[in-house]
This record gives sequence, structure tokens and C-alpha cells, in this order.
Amino acid sequence: MTAQRAPGGAESAASHAAPTDVPSAAPSDGSHASPHVIPYDAVVLAGGGARRLGGVDKPGLRVGGRALLDRVLGACSGAGTTVVVAAPRSTARPVVWAREEPVGAGPLAALDAGLRCTGAEQVVVLSADLPFLEERTVGGLLTALRESGADGAVLRDPGGRDQPLVAAYRSASLKREIAELAAGHDGLTGLPLRSLTARLELTRVTDAVASFDCDTWDDITAARARIREHGHVLDEWITAVKDELGIELDVDTGLLLDLARDAAHGVARPAAPLTTFLVGYAAARASEGGGPEAVAAAVRKAAALATRWAEEGDPDSAPDSKPDSAPDAGAGGAPGAVAGKPAAGPDLTSPGDHPDPGQDARADMRPDAG
Repeated sequence: MTAQRAPGGAESAASHAAPTDVPSAAPSDGSHASPHVIPYDAVVLAGGGARRLGGVDKPGLRVGGRALLDRVLGACSGAGTTVVVAAPRSTARPVVWAREEPVGAGPLAALDAGLRCTGAEQVVVLSADLPFLEERTVGGLLTALRESGADGAVLRDPGGRDQPLVAAYRSASLKREIAELAAGHDGLTGLPLRSLTARLELTRVTDAVASFDCDTWDDITAARARIREHGHVLDEWITAVKDELGIELDVDTGLLLDLARDAAHGVARPAAPLTTFLVGYAAARASEGGGPEAVAAAVRKAAALATRWAEEGDPDSAPDSKPDSAPDAGAGGAPGAVAGKPAAGPDLTSPGDHPDPGQDARADMRPDAG
């Protein structure tokens, strides 16, 4: 793929010029559609020598704790069939594996091998080095393809260059043109992707962040730095943990953070992580399989409990009427206790158990809090 300026300032050298010179349609921001609305298959090209990275296994390099390949697979999780053209490896979700013949014959031969394993009318074609690609961008490409009537919708980078490996195509158009190229060149070995895209009518979608790819170590460093920026790190961490644990459940993290705040303020700081853990455990045991609704129900119960707990410790909520004498221990009270007041005794709490009521505990619980 063509490299470009990375979010955050790092820049890598351009590898080749824009591959096509075909009419473009109005760009789309990709935010108005979901990839699940339009049936599609996906082909991810994960081969190549990664020469500018010293020949390392580029798809396996981690950004934000997740392999680059797994990040791309997450963005096309709505595909009916996902084909990865590369040697098989462990991935976060199941895929179909394919290889070009001969191995190392180039991206066009790899694309042909992947297409042979698909059946949908639309196919999303992606490289395996896109750390910031998201489902909404894939959805935007599919929507642009459908609405334009073109053969394909490709992502355009900030420099105005088409990215043919971040694109949605009509499968019939790809297969037709690939067959003609193979017949005219005695095969596909060594043919560049631009020899295919130059034969297609394309529309363009602009997404400056999603089009960023990792061709050099500077690109990898820039991507890793952006993941840790304020506003990104929490979502990235949650996604990485879900991948690591094999969890596909999407929950309202704001709801959980509110619960953590209530538990930290109303009970004690350590109550925040322990309470959210117990909520997750309760949701997993729910009879309906522990979906988002089960998590929300458990959060409501735990939040109500935290509120009651806090109210019991609020002197303003104590009863106005107090008896003149304390009940004896047999009546259920401690010796010397007065209704509405605890019995005298050692203070078993520490200052850390009572956070400042004016402090924003929710912000404290966020790892990216400034």
C-alpha cells in the first residue's frame, strides 16, 4: 500500500504513485451506514515480505496489544465469509485461509486466490496493516458502492491517493477483469493492483485516519503512540481485553464507569473494580446467556445498592426521633448504642476509605485521566 503521513506526525516514504485515473464520485464520511446492513464477504491480504520492516511478520505486529491482522479482522467482522490470503496462523476469530499460486506471485494473484473462496455479490478487500480501520469505514465503503453504481469504492488518503486495498468492490467486476488480465498476460504473477483498478469505474471515500497503514517502524511507533492518547486508550484497552478473552459482547462502558464512580464514592475506592467484576459475573450467569440487557440489569441493581449504602452513612438521612435510652444488646443493638448512632469503639476505617465527595471518581477510574 501507499504510505502516508501518520496521525501524530510521523511520515513514511511513498512507495508508488496513485494507481488510477478514473472519474470519482462525491466522497462519503462513512458514518451513516453499518457493514452489517449490506451482505458482503471480505478478502484480507496478509502476505508480502515487509522489506521496509526488515522482513518481520508484519500482520503479527501488535498495536494497542492486538495484532494488526486481528485489528483488521475486527473491522470486517460483519462479513459472511472472511478469507485471509497468507499462511495460516492463530487469529482472534475464525477465517478461511487461501494462498496464491505460486506463493509470492504478488497482490493481484493473492486477490484472485481470495476471491475464489467468496460468494457474495460485494467483497471488501483489505490489507492486514491498517491499525485504525473500523466497522463504520467498511460500512461507508459498502454504502458508497451501492449508491454509486460503480465497480468499486476505494478509500482515498489525505494526499489524494487511492488505496485499492481498503475498498469495496462488486465481485463480478473483479472476477471479469482479473480473468481478462490473466488471459492477456499468461497469468497474474507480478502484475500490480493498478493494472486491475485502472480497468474499473471507481468512486472514492475519504477517511484520513482509517487510510493510515504501517509500512515502516516509524509508522508502527506512530500508531502505538496514538493508541495511548487521551480519548483513545480506554476503548482500545477494552477491545484488546475482549479479544484476549474471546468476548464478543458489546456493553455500555459509560454505565459501568458510572457504577464504578458510585461504588468508589459511596463505599470505598476498592469497591469500584470488585463491584464491576461481580456485575459481569452475574450477567454471565443470567439465564438468557448474559447479553447487554443482563449487564444493564445487574448494573441497575448494584447501583441501587451503592446508593442505599451511601445513604446509610449520611448523617442527614438519620431518623429525627431518637429514644432517650439505648436498647440492651438483647434487643438487637450493641451495648451502649443509641438508635441512629453506632456504639463507641475503635475507628476501623482509614482516610483512604472515604474519598473526597467533590472528587470525580469516574475520571480517576479512567486510565487516560489527565
